[in-house]
Amino acid sequence: MRLHYIAHPSRTLSAGYQEIVQRIETRRRATGLLPLDLTLLHAPEIANGWNTLFDAIRTKNSLAEDIREIAICRTALINRAWFEWNAHAPILQHCKGFTIDQFETVKQRSPSCQGVLNNQQWAVLRYADIMTTEVAVPQALFDEVRATGFSAQQMVELTATIATYNMVGRFLVALDVGEENDKPPDWAV
Repeated sequence: MRLHYIAHPSRTLSAGYQEIVQRIETRRRATGLLPLDLTLLHAPEIANGWNTLFDAIRTKNSLAEDIREIAICRTALINRAWFEWNAHAPILQHCKGFTIDQFETVKQRSPSCQGVLNNQQWAVLRYADIMTTEVAVPQALFDEVRATGFSAQQMVELTATIATYNMVGRFLVALDVGEENDKPPDWAV
């Protein structure tokens, strides 16, 4: 970690920022504050905005859980944001109906074929990859993703999810939050 974590923010931050800490703790529930939160709290208003954005991305959208988590895991993998990967890969693995074989395709750095992913999952994987590596999405790929059944709202939600998790991955890696930059999974080495 390149910055120290804010220790005991409920006791060390000024009273004006206590509501921010409480909102983050409420969203995190059982996990409590994460190293990411304890880093962001160096700038409480940024932490507050971050918390609001991620609440919407994670809980106030209409994307299926597997679709959302494929998008998140791909950004983490490509950005080598292992703290993010380690948080979201288990969520993806536990999505209803998501198989080990599907996960094997998702964790490939450059999958050459769809494998057992369904058409929508495969399109999302490729969309996340292009957004993460190239930023500009070719019209043909956008049309393909849309044709798998996404509404305009869901295209915004998907695109915002990928963009947002690219932001978090870059933040985590730049500051080495969680001290996992040099600890990739064995299969990723």
